[in-house]
Amino acid sequence: MAETIVSPGVFTNEVDQSFLPAGVAAIGAAIIGPTQKGPAGIPIRVTSYADFLQKFGGAFTSGSGASEKSYKYLTNYAVQEYLKYADTMTVVRILAGNYSPASSSINSSGGAATRAAASVNLSALGTASYNFGNGSAETNGIRIETANGALIGTFISSSISTFYGAANQGLFTGGISGLVNLINNTAELSAQISASFSSTTLQITSSVAGTIGNGIKIFTGSYYQLYSDVPTAAVLGATLSGGTDQSVAVFTLTTLSDGADQNSESTEGTNGVLPSGSINNIRWEVTSRNTTKGTFNLIIRRGDDTNNRKTIVEQYNNLTLDPNSPNYIASVIGDQYYTLTDSGTSDPFLQLTGDYPNRSKYVRVTVHKNTINYLDSNGNVRDSSLSYLIPAVSSGSFGGGSNGTVVHPILFNESIDNTNTQGFNLASGQVGRTAYIDAIRVLKNQDEYDINLLVLPGVVDNFTNHAAVLTEAVNMVESRGDCFLVIDPVEHGASITDATSQAGDRDSNYVAEYWPWVKVPDPDLGRNVWVPASTLIPGVYAFSDRVAAPWYAPAGLNRGGIDIAVQTERKLTQANRDTLYEASVNPIATFPNSGVVVYGQKTLQKKASALDRVNVRRLLIAAKKFIASTTKFLVFENNTAATRNRFLAITNPYFENVQQRQGLYAFKVVMDETNNTADVIDRNEMRGAIYLQPAKSAEFIIIDFNILPTGASFPE
Repeated sequence: MAETIVSPGVFTNEVDQSFLPAGVAAIGAAIIGPTQKGPAGIPIRVTSYADFLQKFGGAFTSGSGASEKSYKYLTNYAVQEYLKYADTMTVVRILAGNYSPASSSINSSGGAATRAAASVNLSALGTASYNFGNGSAETNGIRIETANGALIGTFISSSISTFYGAANQGLFTGGISGLVNLINNTAELSAQISASFSSTTLQITSSVAGTIGNGIKIFTGSYYQLYSDVPTAAVLGATLSGGTDQSVAVFTLTTLSDGADQNSESTEGTNGVLPSGSINNIRWEVTSRNTTKGTFNLIIRRGDDTNNRKTIVEQYNNLTLDPNSPNYIASVIGDQYYTLTDSGTSDPFLQLTGDYPNRSKYVRVTVHKNTINYLDSNGNVRDSSLSYLIPAVSSGSFGGGSNGTVVHPILFNESIDNTNTQGFNLASGQVGRTAYIDAIRVLKNQDEYDINLLVLPGVVDNFTNHAAVLTEAVNMVESRGDCFLVIDPVEHGASITDATSQAGDRDSNYVAEYWPWVKVPDPDLGRNVWVPASTLIPGVYAFSDRVAAPWYAPAGLNRGGIDIAVQTERKLTQANRDTLYEASVNPIATFPNSGVVVYGQKTLQKKASALDRVNVRRLLIAAKKFIASTTKFLVFENNTAATRNRFLAITNPYFENVQQRQGLYAFKVVMDETNNTADVIDRNEMRGAIYLQPAKSAEFIIIDFNILPTGASFPE
């Protein structure tokens, strides 16, 4: 309520106009493609190439025998070039089919586990019960249940011909010895129990060691008593007990990386060497345990180390299996993982499972046995049986990881074809197509993934099987409206005509194509390799943004150089570049003393407008991202002049800065009562209008040379 002023005086108010919106966080490109290791189908941000190598791996070996050779996926080259100049990149690894991570179970110590057992003295039933076959209506039998009352089996003598309600009914002959044979030779029964008979005593023993057998119940008596779901108290009975779990899996470590590359499970050789161990996989070791405190130490080692020269990548001390302890293993290491839900639908999403964030870079943990409140208030072990659940001092490796479905032999670089791109066949849902499309649709979520560029190296528009994936990518970037797509028009070895013809099939100002392919050196492989343009163009964009801004053309000798290029697939003439540019394919040219240079910046838009240029589209992407991220704080604020002025205070300085940095010729922002009329306000809307005149790049420099006769005067 406004203050009422009655008598004269000086009155002061404070108006805080220093509100500063949060700056735009680092926004980077996204790449979808295969890698050597890492979580599959999960967008993961990396901040350097070293970070990428740790999470997704580097070079690997393909083939066998004489054909064995080292390779790197195109994903590696793209990430390496882009992160030379950018701060972050989102990577989505592709695997197909039934892929899985590797895992290893860590067992407790304390000797061999024991089996639960119990016995029933049949002499208490009398001679008729002992014989199990007196032919009377009260024929006796046996009923066996689990601890929770579920029926395992009911057995009666052969004198009863009708039998109802038993999961594992048994009609036996030969007295009690026949019953023993029936139990021991029935698969579904012998998997849980075994039987023996001595004198007048029937002995039942759990088939599996551990506490799993504790609680199995045996009842003897008349058939009519045993048929009841709750046998009467008159029935003789006993309960199996005594099973111990001293040597069971207390927790399982699972690699964060999917695929077979993490497998190193094998018999250790001399000095603990794993024959299949490599720099890219890992092993674990419990180095010590303290049963007094209920703690143990765990290290994660590199798969190619030895016992004398351990390469420790992570170390955790004083871990416990007590969930009430701050050193509970699940909270220290982490137990969360994502599952792709609704795969193959129009709206797949990632479902997070687990309670504790993953702090380890290599593994997550699943706890099977807890030692709740291991110590009492006096600091003593509360229950001596809990000490058996502390993991044994031991070491192990990982196994069970699968790469799912891969096409062999894997075709790389210039060998990529319609049915095999780096081991995936995009004609088939289970061999790559679904994985690519799921990844694209997951990235469609703007709230979760803030990206401004997308590439899929190895997916070529000229291939029929690939085109559907690229169409999905085009639809995604246009739907988002804040992301640009770079695609490759044709495969290695195609002609200029092929490239221009392919470009004519698409019309979008959110997409650009570049040609030809480029050869680059790879010091890891010791040879030069061919890569499609989409592998290198993100690095060109990142360099242009670093030295200039998104609204500058990422092309030309100043910002379009590809410094690592050895050569292009074809050296283009001016006529070649004209042909390509007229078809909206951006040429990658070669100039003496300047090397390989991107020499075009057209989008695939067919209609002539400002948006048929890459720099204008990227200007609008940058502007929209800034406006969206900084003005979201105004949502749910009252639609008043003060709120609208806050919007103007945010947007005008931004566009002034863009104009000063040569991104705009002029601009105007309108948000006032002219576009926020009463009916607009009543609909709970706040409307604004931004008018931009984007600066155009000088792509054609035309100089007239005028030759004048001697004595002629020069024009003013």
